[in-house]
Amino acid sequence: MTEESRQVAGRYELVELIGSGAMGMVWRGEDKILGRVVAVKELLMPVNQGEDKVEEARNRAMREARIAARLQHPNAISVFNVVEHEDRPWLIMEYLPSRSLAVKLREDGPLTVDEAIPFAVQLAGVLAAAHRAGIVHRDVKPGNVLLGDDGTTVKVTDFGISRAVGDVTLTATGEISGTPAFLAPEVARGEEATFASDVFALGATLYMAVEGDPPFGTADNAIALLYRVSSGSINPPKQAGKLEPLLLKLLELKPEDRPSMAEVVEELRKLDGGVTPVATVPEPPTLPDAKPPAVPTTVAVPAAGAGAAPPAGSDRRRRAMIFAGAGALLVVIAVIVTVILTRNHGEDTPAANPPPVAASSAPSSAPATSSASPSTPPSSSSAPTSSSAANSPEAMAAALRTYFSYIPSNLESGWAMLSEGFRSSRGQTFDRYKSWWTQFSSVTANDVQITGANTLTARITYHRANGGTTSETHHYTMSQHNGVWQIDVES
Repeated sequence: MTEESRQVAGRYELVELIGSGAMGMVWRGEDKILGRVVAVKELLMPVNQGEDKVEEARNRAMREARIAARLQHPNAISVFNVVEHEDRPWLIMEYLPSRSLAVKLREDGPLTVDEAIPFAVQLAGVLAAAHRAGIVHRDVKPGNVLLGDDGTTVKVTDFGISRAVGDVTLTATGEISGTPAFLAPEVARGEEATFASDVFALGATLYMAVEGDPPFGTADNAIALLYRVSSGSINPPKQAGKLEPLLLKLLELKPEDRPSMAEVVEELRKLDGGVTPVATVPEPPTLPDAKPPAVPTTVAVPAAGAGAAPPAGSDRRRRAMIFAGAGALLVVIAVIVTVILTRNHGEDTPAANPPPVAASSAPSSAPATSSASPSTPPSSSSAPTSSSAANSPEAMAAALRTYFSYIPSNLESGWAMLSEGFRSSRGQTFDRYKSWWTQFSSVTANDVQITGANTLTARITYHRANGGTTSETHHYTMSQHNGVWQIDVES
């Protein structure tokens, strides 16, 4: 290798090759500007698939790397930079003197249950943090878990990169790139990876850690192993001990039957007796004026990154025009009501109540601009009031449908439909929110079911910009703010 070729993007010097795999090669390098040691990962692009496929993989890798860089956690390998060099992406990452869990298991054999649980607490903790940030790892396996040379540090690497470069997929020649041994069954069947898929992969990794083999065993024929994985028929654990009940939950065939990653953390901490701390990540700071104005609408949103950033001048002018128009409409309504009341005044028989002026609870293509209405005479008990209509379960369900109609064309309105509690509990910012939703062409809420006074479930279908489609069932808790339904909790 020449001196010139040892420089990546004119800044990072490659010092020593420290690893390689299906996704690329990893070098110990030096950042010549900052004078620090870094890990430099060269991502391999598809071969024999045409320039369009290569370009698609390159763009996807750059996008996934940027998403991974959002996660700052003590148990995650930080991504410092992503650059293009020699027509392919290179990741510039934190360097950790370590060996992977895969190497440790190969060299030292399986862990005891008591050894595995503290390690599992840290691993589940960082994955839970990633899920709160809207990041799916997609390739949790022993090879992506690094154990520091200090004997205590546990870090996860390669968030989202496996999907970016097409790892663990069939190539154009019918070969399999990567190993399917730690895939969730639904992913092995070709479905999109989700948070629940990460839960399964975590279970498969812990299974390997204590049993010494993956839950589906091994096979020289990767296609046969992929078929076995897709069926979900795991080999019963023999050495898991007190970890076995939780392992079996993580390895459930159906995604909806698995616990969330946050619930996994709690279960592991109970087994650990609360000894191993779970690192917490502070809420990202926001600028003082970084809140978009509240737009009275009704919506829930799946957990996916969000953030406050006020719209630019054109959006403010547009909203001002909307509010002005709404004010004019209310004046017209008030005049009509006055005329009706004046016409009916003095008649012998009681006048019929004027129709309520509250907006219908049916979903609309634009957010409501005002919840105010002019005074009206007391209505009979059989006539619904504007307040009761707005507070009704039907209005709450309509709010959910309305929200998803805004994705991804009207993200400012969607963001305004999240409660402050929802935002703060997930540390969400508008930039994260926008980054997440722009990968979809549309999202719809179907089979909306009211389950309580302020709770409901819905089947959410995500249509990706690249053509893929995924459906998931989500549970929502709603609340009202200034007479408007907003989402408080989503699970």
